[in-house]
Amino acid sequence: MRLTGKVAVVTGAGQGMGRAIAQRFADEGATVVAVDLNEEAAKQTLEGKGGKHLARSVNVGDSAAIDTLFAEIKQNLGSVDVLVNNAGVGSVDQFADITDATWERVIGVNLNGAFYCARAAVKQMQEGQGGAIVNISSTSAVSGDGPAHYCASKAALMGLTRGMAKELASKKIRVNTLVPGPTNTPMMQGIPQEWADAIIAGVPMGRMAEPDDIAKVAVFLASDDSGFVTGQNVAVNGGSAFL
Repeated sequence: MRLTGKVAVVTGAGQGMGRAIAQRFADEGATVVAVDLNEEAAKQTLEGKGGKHLARSVNVGDSAAIDTLFAEIKQNLGSVDVLVNNAGVGSVDQFADITDATWERVIGVNLNGAFYCARAAVKQMQEGQGGAIVNISSTSAVSGDGPAHYCASKAALMGLTRGMAKELASKKIRVNTLVPGPTNTPMMQGIPQEWADAIIAGVPMGRMAEPDDIAKVAVFLASDDSGFVTGQNVAVNGGSAFL
């Protein structure tokens, strides 16, 4: 098992990609902290997984709450070795209709939340043996297919990854961006069928990704198998975009 002995935090772990990643990590031997606004959903993610896993309800956009969470993790499980910043939100507003509150919510979760979690994790990682951070972006960051505020937040994650990767490499902390294409998540399942058909038509491999397709690559980026990989955008999209 590739993550034995590692403490791994996964945000947005109550469904979709986050749930698949958290479950894969547990299967690979990690002690997982599943973070989601819906604590019951986070608990369900970890059902049947043996070990000292934790499920916590935390708003990743709340800096103080994140610092409290990571202090609890260190006290109860030890320093964090792996962080996956997966929590994300969006909306379908046209650009001129994006309100200040909507902008702040999307940026607050997708970008600020990733920053708060990464900052707290790095403080622990740099005191120990290093670690791995995986930021979940989207092909919308480069294609522009999606609402502007969502695209902006996901593109900013790529810049955050690069800046962190260069600075933190000497501390044995690797930082990469996992860039999914269209994925069969609850969010995607809520769109009209004709939209889904149009999306699939743009994927050369003829289907959307399944959450486990993303989780398998997250395990690679979190493990020593990718020990010489940092600062990269790793696309998992069936050929729908080239980074």
